Amino acid sequence: MKRITIILSFALALAWSAAAQQWAPAGDRIRTPWAEKVDPSCPLPEYPRPQMVRADWQNLNGLWDYAITPASADAFKAEGKILVPFPVESSLSGVARTVSKDQSLWYERSFTVPAKWKGKDVILHFGAVDWHAEVWLNGVRLGEHKGGYVPFSFNITSALKKKGPQVLRIKVIDPTDLSWIPRGKQVTAPRGIWYTPVTGIWQTVWMEPVAKARIEDYDVVSDIDAGTLTLDIQSSGIQPGDRVVAELIEGGVGYSAEKPGSKVLASADAVGGKAVLKVAEVQTWSPDRPYLYGLRLSVVRKGKVVDAVDAYTAMRKISRETFMADGRKYHGLGLNGKALFQIGPLDQGWWPDGLYTAPTDEALRFDVAKTREWGFNMIRKHIKVEPARWFYWCDAIGIIVWQDMPCIGDHSYFRHHKGYGERTPGSEKAMRNKWNTDAPHTGTECDVPQEWKDNYYREWGDIIRFTRKFPCVAVWVPFNEAWGQFDTKEAVEFTRKLDPTRLINEASGGNYRAAGDILDLHHYPTPAMHYYDIDKINVLGEFGGIGYPEPGHLWQQGSNWGYNGVKKNHEEVISIYEDFIKMLEVFARTGCAAAVYTQTTDVEIEVNGIMTYDRKVIKMDEARLRKANEHVIRTFGTY
Repeated sequence: MKRITIILSFALALAWSAAAQQWAPAGDRIRTPWAEKVDPSCPLPEYPRPQMVRADWQNLNGLWDYAITPASADAFKAEGKILVPFPVESSLSGVARTVSKDQSLWYERSFTVPAKWKGKDVILHFGAVDWHAEVWLNGVRLGEHKGGYVPFSFNITSALKKKGPQVLRIKVIDPTDLSWIPRGKQVTAPRGIWYTPVTGIWQTVWMEPVAKARIEDYDVVSDIDAGTLTLDIQSSGIQPGDRVVAELIEGGVGYSAEKPGSKVLASADAVGGKAVLKVAEVQTWSPDRPYLYGLRLSVVRKGKVVDAVDAYTAMRKISRETFMADGRKYHGLGLNGKALFQIGPLDQGWWPDGLYTAPTDEALRFDVAKTREWGFNMIRKHIKVEPARWFYWCDAIGIIVWQDMPCIGDHSYFRHHKGYGERTPGSEKAMRNKWNTDAPHTGTECDVPQEWKDNYYREWGDIIRFTRKFPCVAVWVPFNEAWGQFDTKEAVEFTRKLDPTRLINEASGGNYRAAGDILDLHHYPTPAMHYYDIDKINVLGEFGGIGYPEPGHLWQQGSNWGYNGVKKNHEEVISIYEDFIKMLEVFARTGCAAAVYTQTTDVEIEVNGIMTYDRKVIKMDEARLRKANEHVIRTFGTY
């Protein structure tokens, strides 16, 4: 056994060495401490779907052939190697090239299917590909997917060869901001608060064998008042007499679906896909005690389990609750039946070496853990959607999440000047709406063509369906600062229909239409609330932006900026933050229910971060930062 282990270790070392010789980070910009830990033979090796785990799987990350061709090309010749799953523009991809709207990015690799998978269906999974992906296996077209932020998959069983290597090929087109697709902060000409584009595969590619009768997906809703968990389980291949069984497993703080417990607390068969688990002695989830239950879903045939997934969930309630401040009643953000003052950073989720993709899972966890250590209880995930493992870390560590929809517009701020590219015909005109932050019902909506609307709803619907399993998600944000904002009331109704269990922040930063649950104002640099709606939850969706360019840790020299100018040293930064929190407390006394500070890290030339872009320097005294945040939560937190 020892000899086998030594041989295996030697083989892995050889594989890593061979991969390392074909790959190196591109460019000379700053990198995070985790860049050195990237294993080119298998980057991001962790199981990518912690809310639905099967034991047997194969990671397809690593070095692939790539090429950039005209968009019309239907074939390619490899130009080199790219490290998947890092986007082609990133340093960690080993390429660091841009792809125009008139070009295609191609990927190709071969793999073998384990012999023990014979007789099973094989599912090929993509964590996310930005934006339009076409996929072939062994020359057979599997299909396509449009949308840069959610997982998708193909059943590849019929396209597999009986033996030998299987050849996987992918073609990607991504017009970024030169079109109408959801793309968040990506622009073809980075500047100010707009960042480098992200094209192609940017999350883990993997495959798994599954039984013909299997669990496909599920949704779960907790009711802490009734003490129940209601599951909607989607399955396929079910035969008469088969049972679909849901079991609640004893968990605990830090519970992981990858290390499931064994004590079954409740069990129920799904009838028509529905199962209700009765939870005795409910233990609720909160930032102070993020208790997670295990969840096991199985297909049972004649007493034998033919398919099973291990997952996790939580008992918690999101609601609007009333609180008293200075003798008056206000509406607050409720967690488990009590109003909770929520404060957290605006989290862009960008990395200097991986752009959209964190270099390692440890790095992904780091940002979430630091946010909680700093005394925040919430993160506003700003016009980006993270991989499933990021949401898992929020669930496990105890952070409430406000989830933005990635925007489709940006007021054409830089597009009226030569040299910044041209959008597709009509797109600039459609984006030129009026954004008004000074009065609640003014401002105009974008005149968006129906094709754009249909795509927005398709992608937003996919994002909601993907993320609503995660207990940490508490608020949906369909629009930000009127960027591509259209038909707000209809968008709120669409969101509410997909998920009536969470709150909706309809228009963060202005162009409020009184359609959702929340009125959200932005004010830089100081916190300020210049109007209220007595019927809504009133929040400060963005403030702050205390800029400090840390020498030796900058994306580029010069041209760095912050909303509050740039400061001289760390002491000045934390002192201003403490002053801002004192100002915030004044507004909390008059009905402000939450606040979002800009921002977690620097991003490119924007130096508003609590941390530098490379995560190597924290620019505020951490003890003082935590004390200030905990004080405002404690004073105005649970009312």
